[in-house]
Amino acid sequence: MSQENSGAMQVDAALVRQLAELLDQTQLTEIEVQDGERKIRVARTVNVTAAAVPHYAPSAPAAPAATAAAAAPASPAEHPGTVKSPMVGTAYLAAEPGAAPFIAVGTKVTAGQTLLIVEAMKVMNPIQSPRAGTVTAVFVDNGQPVEFDQPLVVVE
Repeated sequence: MSQENSGAMQVDAALVRQLAELLDQTQLTEIEVQDGERKIRVARTVNVTAAAVPHYAPSAPAAPAATAAAAAPASPAEHPGTVKSPMVGTAYLAAEPGAAPFIAVGTKVTAGQTLLIVEAMKVMNPIQSPRAGTVTAVFVDNGQPVEFDQPLVVVE
């Protein structure tokens, strides 16, 4: 055995740089790869700061105001087509940064179609439409923290 390889792990600096760049591109906080006995984990610390997030009301349908007000439920949580978050996490409206969003107001969806993703504990959880219909409201922004049972989308 040579002195260079005396039991110490040889680190591929180029691979570490590639993994770090991948973290930046995907906005992940850590990544781990394994090749046989060799395992490399690259992680970065993310400082999370609370920020005021504006709440966007659903856009009113093209109907007279009196009729719309009488037909609209008191809050999004009471609407029968409201899809709520099944967990605490971070909402993502697209599959990856820079990709087109899964849905927008006016999008026709089918039952089981992915509406958005909620990341919880580094696991991406697709939130699927419970029924076919049209998206009439989206209550979250991309990258917004969400709470359990928080209204996310309305599908009518």
